[in-house]
Amino acid sequence: MAWKFGLSAAFTAVLLATTSIAHAAEGPVKIGVLTDMSSLYSDSGGKGSQLAAEMAVEDFGGSALGQKIQVIGADHQNKADIGANIARDWYDNGGVDVISDVPNSAVALAVQQITRDKNKIFLISAGGSSDLTGSACSPNSIHWTYDTYALAHGTGGAMVKQGGDSWFFITADYAFGHALERDTTAEVVRQGGKVLGSVNAPLGTADFSSFLLQAQASKAKVIGLANAGGDTKTSVKQAHEFGIVSGGQKLAGMLVNIDDVHALGLETAQGLIFTEGFYWDLNDETRAFAKRFFAKDGLMPSSYQAGVYSSVMHYLKAVKAVGSKDTQKVLAWMHANKVDDFFSHGGYIREDGRMVHDMYLLQAKTPAESKGEWDLYKVLKTMPGEEVYRPLKDGGCPLVKG
Repeated sequence: MAWKFGLSAAFTAVLLATTSIAHAAEGPVKIGVLTDMSSLYSDSGGKGSQLAAEMAVEDFGGSALGQKIQVIGADHQNKADIGANIARDWYDNGGVDVISDVPNSAVALAVQQITRDKNKIFLISAGGSSDLTGSACSPNSIHWTYDTYALAHGTGGAMVKQGGDSWFFITADYAFGHALERDTTAEVVRQGGKVLGSVNAPLGTADFSSFLLQAQASKAKVIGLANAGGDTKTSVKQAHEFGIVSGGQKLAGMLVNIDDVHALGLETAQGLIFTEGFYWDLNDETRAFAKRFFAKDGLMPSSYQAGVYSSVMHYLKAVKAVGSKDTQKVLAWMHANKVDDFFSHGGYIREDGRMVHDMYLLQAKTPAESKGEWDLYKVLKTMPGEEVYRPLKDGGCPLVKG
């Protein structure tokens, strides 16, 4: 019996040693946060997104497969070629296993293709185009936080039901803006409304006056701002300066983040209706995460940043569960297991890469309604993911069978 025990112990020791060598050969788990560090999306993403990934790693325990987990960040400067080059270098030379965040859908679409070619993993939090799980879908990507279809269904549908049945769009002139206008137009028309016109505005526009005047002249009941980040802040502020809202037209912020409303102030932002996948003050769990994030960053987390944390944590759980960084094994586990954290309880990943979870129809409070600096939203409605995200059969994703 002693001999058998000794053999068993020796075999176990050899097995553990072999496993450790295999893990060492794989190298450490390395996460790349590719984001906007310096421009119009830097407040919603930027260093806060890298911080969110680092918090997920810290909460996970800091190590996986016997080695310390690494997080690196880079600025794609809202240029698809720069983002693509960083992604390619990270995969080829930097040992990066997964890329996270990526505001700017043009950059995200480029990174998605490279990730597929290199058989790595892409966790999309800030990129918004619904094409990412539609015609351009990839088996290596998971679209986590929101998309243009959900924004259109949530905000567009709500505005039409409130009587906003004629629209004019001011659209960011790149992949995200065009997808958002397209998806919102479809929803407005489906609800019985009509679109009177649109105008494209270059990314990072400083003066929206000519675009706003065209929207005002259209006499549309709703001016849809198919933009985000700094462009949203600038266009909302200048719309108020032109007296557009006081003149009776409504603004629909098709993508609004907490930092946008905070920067604008409730005097300007009050009444805006929009859709998000996360708000820091939803419940005790979201408040606990936000308190920790705020202590490190000085700002409340955006939906992008919360999505980065959630997606990175789910990825790390997968690595631990399968005992490997093997892309296909990790992805299989992520698809097979539901998301259970402050961001989503019962969220699940479809075969097109869409992570389905509740979304929230929100409204910016009036100054009188707010009880503090970050008490900015009213939750008008919780929208189940099955209702707000595009049906699987309608996306045109080649990965979807039948």
